Amino acid sequence: MPGTCLNHWQKLPELRKLRELSAPPKALYYLGHWQPEIFENCAAVVGSRRMTEYGRRIIDLLVPRLVFEKKTIISGFMYGVDQYAHRVCLDNGGKTIAVLGWGINMPYKSSDLKLAERIKTGGLILSEWENQQPALWTFPVRNRIVAALSSEIFVVEAAAKSGALITASLAHKLKKKIWAVPGPITSRTSQGTNALISSGIASMWLGSLPPAKIEFGKDPLLNLLENEALSTDEIARKLNKNVAEVGAQLSLLTLDGRLTEKEGKYFINHAY
Repeated sequence: MPGTCLNHWQKLPELRKLRELSAPPKALYYLGHWQPEIFENCAAVVGSRRMTEYGRRIIDLLVPRLVFEKKTIISGFMYGVDQYAHRVCLDNGGKTIAVLGWGINMPYKSSDLKLAERIKTGGLILSEWENQQPALWTFPVRNRIVAALSSEIFVVEAAAKSGALITASLAHKLKKKIWAVPGPITSRTSQGTNALISSGIASMWLGSLPPAKIEFGKDPLLNLLENEALSTDEIARKLNKNVAEVGAQLSLLTLDGRLTEKEGKYFINHAY
């Protein structure tokens, strides 16, 4: 089924945020059932195409919370973080918008078709092109729409040079709130998120962790690592905590220099 062209989209109040762009799209096409209210409270969840198990666990923790807060999840429909965020949103009864980096009428891969059909049932698929082939330049151009439509951006995983960082940069220029999930300093897919945090562009998203400073002698995790190096799973099991929560805390302590990670195990940096 061909996409529907939004004639004079500039006059639609629900798309007013797109008019803030220095180069707004000349046209907009969509698939699905148009619902103006779907644009009222949007959060973008973006990240690496090479999503790790850590990224998967973060999305399992993050997206259901956003759905509970009645937020529409926006992402880019690429494999990895994008598509997993769409799926988790739908699995939790939420609404999602997929912004394509190619024309609305281009055929889907067989592996993507089922997800596209699910999105159209309770959400929207958008593109500024009708029959444009995907190309290296179309994805960064697409990202400005993701940034503009969202009130806040969550960067789950991102390499040092990635499309997710382009989205974050565009969102920063539009004065949007940006969150980044800290990750192991040894992980390439966390180099970008850690850089966003260290530069001050993004705030850390730590799940349910309180923002209070953690001190030696008072934190059970640090006490646990005082005499032995342990993996994330081992720590979570010993503390009877969620693995994603423990992973976020470990990443924070590693960034802070209190812990060192080697071959999947964490140990206290006594030189701190």
